Amino acid sequence: MIQFFAQNNEIIIRLLVAVGLGLLIGVERALVHKEAGMKTHALVSLGSAVFIVVSQMISLRYPNVVGFDPSRIASQVIVGIGFLGAGSIILQGNKLLGLTTAGGLWVTAAVGMAAGFGFYGLAVVTTILVLLVLILVNLFENPIRKITGERDHKKD
Repeated sequence: MIQFFAQNNEIIIRLLVAVGLGLLIGVERALVHKEAGMKTHALVSLGSAVFIVVSQMISLRYPNVVGFDPSRIASQVIVGIGFLGAGSIILQGNKLLGLTTAGGLWVTAAVGMAAGFGFYGLAVVTTILVLLVLILVNLFENPIRKITGERDHKKD
């Protein structure tokens, strides 16, 4: 087991960065009482990173396989997250709920993919931008919703 950690420290760092950044995004979602919170966002980010790492490992292990394209794995992560996001969107009366949650899951997958590739700067900057959008835009959005007469401005 110790040998695994010694030989795979870069992979472990990628996974830790992915789960940590996913957790940060999830904290904001949990603070505003959304269903997809810390665990969901951490798992989406971590899962995305694992798929990217697996994709890279397969391409290194089987470099001469004709027709193998490791980017297909990354593209399928996006498809899978689309399915997960679609499941979080619901229609309640005439209100569409869950769009921000779906978008958050989608971008959290991208953060995980960036971390999985080892693009830590991109992953961190993206996480900061996501948090700025979720937190700062909410400060402007709530007063605008009040002005426009939207009664329940806690909707997603």
